[in-house]
Amino acid sequence: MTLSNIFWGIGDVLQSTFVMLQEDMIGNKLNYALIVLGFIGLFYWLNWQRKFNEQAKNNPNQLK
Repeated sequence: MTLSNIFWGIGDVLQSTFVMLQEDMIGNKLNYALIVLGFIGLFYWLNWQRKFNEQAKNNPNQLK
């Protein structure tokens, strides 16, 4: 097995992956999943920020 065979094999795997994404087999589903995951992360972060703001409001001995 030569080095060029290894590189051709890696190229074939990458090309088949990109063809699957291009043919919308999983492309749109992946995009929608990432958008939903982003919104879940946003709301999780905003919930933590709300808790930190309440904690800061109730603590008069903090540095400002």
